[in-house]
Amino acid sequence: MEKYKVLEIKQSVFEDNDRQADLLREELKENKTFLLNLMSSPGSGKTTTVLRTINALKDEMRIGILEADIDSDVDANTVAKTGTKVIQLHTGGMCHLDADMTKQGLSGLGTEELDFVILENIGNLVCPAEFDTGASKNAMILSLPEGDDKPLKYPLMFSIVDVLLINKIDAIDYFDFDLEAVKEYTRKLNPNIKIIPISAKTGEGIHEWADWIRTEVKNWNKR
Repeated sequence: MEKYKVLEIKQSVFEDNDRQADLLREELKENKTFLLNLMSSPGSGKTTTVLRTINALKDEMRIGILEADIDSDVDANTVAKTGTKVIQLHTGGMCHLDADMTKQGLSGLGTEELDFVILENIGNLVCPAEFDTGASKNAMILSLPEGDDKPLKYPLMFSIVDVLLINKIDAIDYFDFDLEAVKEYTRKLNPNIKIIPISAKTGEGIHEWADWIRTEVKNWNKR
């Protein structure tokens, strides 16, 4: 039987992306631009949270937004109404952003005069968790209607993020959602994670979220 060579394509793709991500992070450090990769399922309240974040920090930081979608520019139009610098990224069917895509987006946005950039990633809990975008920090939103078992079903996502926002907390009385169980499941996967319950609708918890960003941006600029 003839011998044949096996190429581990997936491993090669990840290794190349990780190199690109590290290079992008170095560029962002040099420019003193903090990039936050924000991930979640569709309908979790990402864009509403982004709007709340802009409102909380717009008077103290120069903010830019990268809106990533398979198609449409609905979210970019929404953000643009605030006067914030925003660019729409279309992935053409791909369910995630990688480091090269993120770099292209940042180039189009222009980061020279930006302190803080939010990358609103494609809405799902699988593909975005696998690809390092080159972000300074990773965040995710879990909304109450999704259920409290998501850390068990999507452990990788909950393992790689630095902060978890539990959104729609104003509606907790209407859902069978065990907040303490989510915290327990998540901390078993990721002991150092920051967990912040919020309501993007009412503004509850946004002050704590904004304080976390302020601290991380400050620390990033010291490096």
